[in-house]
Amino acid sequence: MVLPCGLMTSSERPQHGHVWSIVVGAGSGARFGGMKQYEMLGDTRVIDRSVSTARAVSDGVVVVVPASDVEREGGVAGGASRSESVRNGLAQVPVDADIVCVHDAARPFASIDLFEQVIAAIRDGADAAIPAIPVTDTIKIVAPDGSGTVESTPDRSTLVAVQTPQAFAAVALRRAHELDEGTSTATDDAMLVERAGGVVVVVDGERPNRKITTQDDLEWAREECGACPHPPARHQVPPGSARPLLPPPAHLLHAAWLLPVQCASARFPAQSTAGCVRNQAVISRREV
Repeated sequence: MVLPCGLMTSSERPQHGHVWSIVVGAGSGARFGGMKQYEMLGDTRVIDRSVSTARAVSDGVVVVVPASDVEREGGVAGGASRSESVRNGLAQVPVDADIVCVHDAARPFASIDLFEQVIAAIRDGADAAIPAIPVTDTIKIVAPDGSGTVESTPDRSTLVAVQTPQAFAAVALRRAHELDEGTSTATDDAMLVERAGGVVVVVDGERPNRKITTQDDLEWAREECGACPHPPARHQVPPGSARPLLPPPAHLLHAAWLLPVQCASARFPAQSTAGCVRNQAVISRREV
């Protein structure tokens, strides 16, 4: 059940509008020990797999990468924090987008069905929808002074582990980031919407939708590749189409894969033609 929205009026609630996705792959990989988003899973990079799935359900995808990789990858430059990276990506989403999904590039096994579930929850009236799985381990709250002293043990029946993709009513996500003003230490965008008074709902997550954080995670992901469905084919050509439906890997998203975007038109009034031509991470799916 979805409760009435806290950040939207009835006229602002999306029904069947445009869906855009932001795939965030701007991390430095400090815990991993390298740029995990560019690691290979079979013949596909981690980030490319995530982008392919997001693209299958979106009118467009914005890919956020480290600033030093923008020229090579054709992406939008990330920021000093995750929130800043999402804001940079959000700035490239057309103003007529009604729903925005935010997905971690390091979760390459999220399914199309999971994207569709969170999108459906927004269309049902939520400000934000997040996938989550029940916590099975006992969780302890430890003193922040480094002593290792346990302060409390929360009831795990009320705890869930949150994943991405997270979907948002575009107006709610933009307002939450405006209120944040770049000062937040939020680890996901749902936290910003919560703080802004929005309604966040949970849908069932997926156990295989594991985030690649350590080398052990990567080893697991490579073992899973043989058993998990491959993302949508990158070069599948629909009948009667002159162009492929889905893009090649993100590192090939240059002039040959910059699909026509009507930047200076009424459809995308906030975008300049020069900005869209240069930003090769902004991809339109339905204008093929």
